[in-house]
Amino acid sequence: MTLLIKCIHLPFSFSSRMVSPAIALAFLPLLLTLIIRYRYYFVLFYRAVLVRIWKDCVTGLSREERAFQYVLTNSTPGDPDSILDAFDYWCSKVEFISNIGPKKGKILDRLLMEQNPLTVLELGAHCGYSAVRIARALPLGARLYSIEMDQGNAAIAEKIIRLAGFDDDTVELIVNPSDEVIPRLRSDYNLERLDFVFMDHWKKCYLPDLQLLEGYGLLGKGSMIVADNVLFPGAPKFLRYLRKCGLYEWKIHRATLEYSRGIRDGMAELIYQGIK
Repeated sequence: MTLLIKCIHLPFSFSSRMVSPAIALAFLPLLLTLIIRYRYYFVLFYRAVLVRIWKDCVTGLSREERAFQYVLTNSTPGDPDSILDAFDYWCSKVEFISNIGPKKGKILDRLLMEQNPLTVLELGAHCGYSAVRIARALPLGARLYSIEMDQGNAAIAEKIIRLAGFDDDTVELIVNPSDEVIPRLRSDYNLERLDFVFMDHWKKCYLPDLQLLEGYGLLGKGSMIVADNVLFPGAPKFLRYLRKCGLYEWKIHRATLEYSRGIRDGMAELIYQGIK
């Protein structure tokens, strides 16, 4: 009886071992299709996550500190264009850092020139790249207030901004969460109205911060708000609000993710129309 049972089970075990490679081969085309289709996302994950973890361990420095060291040794102090060029090279060729980058940056440059703002608020300074980009486009006498909640990033941003040649009268860096600073802009910073707002911080904060700006009366008719990365990683609640609220004329400037190919992204441009 035991021998019979073994004989009965033998073909089943043998066929199972034979089927497994066949199943694996059947799934191979699907796997290759997924790799090809999402290859840009795999590359982004490698550059933004894996390389960062490895270099954090090897150097003992943060990614932002490594970026600053590169910019410091490969740019001309007092020359904003040189600072941005060095930053762009490092982010595209060395390590990935999420900032507006050169392609979407040109859209931001054009909007700033068209708006010619005197009072600008930036939400999310990170390393100071966009602060430098904004500050170099401002007219004489204009001022940028840049908010960054992370103290380490703010320290790097401060160095980058000053290296580019902008003093505290042109760019004031405020180190605190945006939802704590916005309610105090009128009382602590004597801001009555913002001509231009650039959002590039946590995407989940876009909507509540926009509503704070509205609620505290910091937007006037014609105030412009530009929000980066509204398609990737995306700000769906923010976009739904724009569609429903009726307070803005708005559109999406479609582009690709900074320092990446094949990942669709976009910036939202809003013009405040006031309460109707």
